[in-house]
Amino acid sequence: MKSQDKEDLSTNFIRNVINKDISAGKHTSIKTRFPPEPNGYLHIGHAKSICLNFGTAIDYDGSCNLRFDDTNPAKEDIEYVNSIKKDVEWLGFSWGGEVKFSSSYFDIFYKCAEELISKGLAYVCFLSSDETRTYRGTLKESGKNSPYRETSIKENLVLFRKMKARGFKEGECVLRAKIDMSSSFMCMRDPTLYRIQFKAHHQTNDDWCIYPMYDFAHCLGDAIEGITHSICTLEFQDNRRIYDWTLENLDNFNTINRPHQYEFSRLNLEYTTTSKRKLKLLVDENHVNSWNDPRMPTISGLRRRGYTPASIRDFSARIGVSKVNSLTDISILESSIRDDLNNSAPRSMAVIRPIKLVIENYPKGEIESLKVPVHSQNEEMGTREIFFSREIYIDKNDFNELAPNNKYKRLAINKEVRLRNSYVVKATHFDNDKDGNVEIVYCTYDSETLGKNPSDGRKVKGVIHFVESSRALSAEFRIYDRLFLESNPTNFDDLSSSINPNSLEIKNGFIEPSLSNAKAEEAYQFEREGYFCRDSESEGLVFNKTVGLKDTWSQ
Repeated sequence: MKSQDKEDLSTNFIRNVINKDISAGKHTSIKTRFPPEPNGYLHIGHAKSICLNFGTAIDYDGSCNLRFDDTNPAKEDIEYVNSIKKDVEWLGFSWGGEVKFSSSYFDIFYKCAEELISKGLAYVCFLSSDETRTYRGTLKESGKNSPYRETSIKENLVLFRKMKARGFKEGECVLRAKIDMSSSFMCMRDPTLYRIQFKAHHQTNDDWCIYPMYDFAHCLGDAIEGITHSICTLEFQDNRRIYDWTLENLDNFNTINRPHQYEFSRLNLEYTTTSKRKLKLLVDENHVNSWNDPRMPTISGLRRRGYTPASIRDFSARIGVSKVNSLTDISILESSIRDDLNNSAPRSMAVIRPIKLVIENYPKGEIESLKVPVHSQNEEMGTREIFFSREIYIDKNDFNELAPNNKYKRLAINKEVRLRNSYVVKATHFDNDKDGNVEIVYCTYDSETLGKNPSDGRKVKGVIHFVESSRALSAEFRIYDRLFLESNPTNFDDLSSSINPNSLEIKNGFIEPSLSNAKAEEAYQFEREGYFCRDSESEGLVFNKTVGLKDTWSQ
């Protein structure tokens, strides 16, 4: 990397650390890792971590491992493994070498545990979980030593091997580190290193019945893989002490170049939650349909809703990296997708709340074909064919019997508007249905206004969209709103109390025939309505609203 490039990359404290390490000759190459636990689907907070870990490795011509922290078979599943790999690749990143699993290192972890026992730094403890909490003390009171803390090294080795050999019941005992029960850091009060679980593992099947805790396995996995900078979120800041203690007390890993942990603030996003546990509750309690429900902040949910990899990477870059926890404005995420799709999304017309417009002076039985731009600011995207006839569909929100004020730019009786890419029309009268709702609007058109202004100098300010009725395709539109009513729903123990009952609204309307072969998750701008994509989980023409053309939530 060129020196100027290094200066350009000094945009956050992690890159400052890396630049300093390289300048000091501590590392000649950079290696990071993304270590998700396969117990759920990745969310937008994980996307920030993915962009940081993989992006940092790319910027420094290094590598980034994808390593699954698969040390808790009770909560993990191969479904999650596959979804995580798909999400990382979809975001545009590739990992160094083969996918890594913590379970691949179980033999090494076990030997490390025996080394700590042999050094008098770990012991098998038979306290119950309630007793362990009592002995641990509080933030104001020191803990008490377990009565099993002074068991001999020889006996601890026998007990630990008996744990491995299925000689104890699940929950009967654990292996704990012997550190300091009076430490001001609760995590250092003899933390658990291993526990017993009689659960089949998605990688190792029934080979093991004892599984390492995250704090023990994580630092060892980093050391085994030669990770130089272990980047994680702030909730693990205190746990860095366990990370360092473990490596410092193992002969093979207490080296000058051993990995070090650095913490950054996790992403907390308005009107959603990035707690995997709470997201799982939303699925399990049927508040949403699935992990990839487009209302979910999961990467798969965002993908299904129409978000692009580029927009999520841009969002991650905009919010930056810091050590200060804060609540991120969701409009930043929505701005990222708008900016991306504004340049790339083909334009089309869709009528989401249809009423019929009958043009009484247009010839009966005639259908006119019009060539219009696919993208008005990008001629290279070419043209598409739309149709015009005596009967078309317009949106009911684009008609009022009387214009409410002089600024009204839609259709009203005796008022003119231009139909997008076609003619100027003037409403004359309308019919209501049996419930009193407008059903059909009648109008006349000016045949001389295709692609030009009225010849007599009349000013027509309003433009509305339409779809020709005989060629229109029926479609379902899913209009999504914030999943929660509160900007910070994590303040509520019961998330259901803050769920927005109108987070999904389903409409049935019409689209242009050019969309008959729309691909799943491909973005379109439905003119004047917003950005939509075809739903990947539905049959037929079902479109999810990604985001509106502008931020109306705060207005």
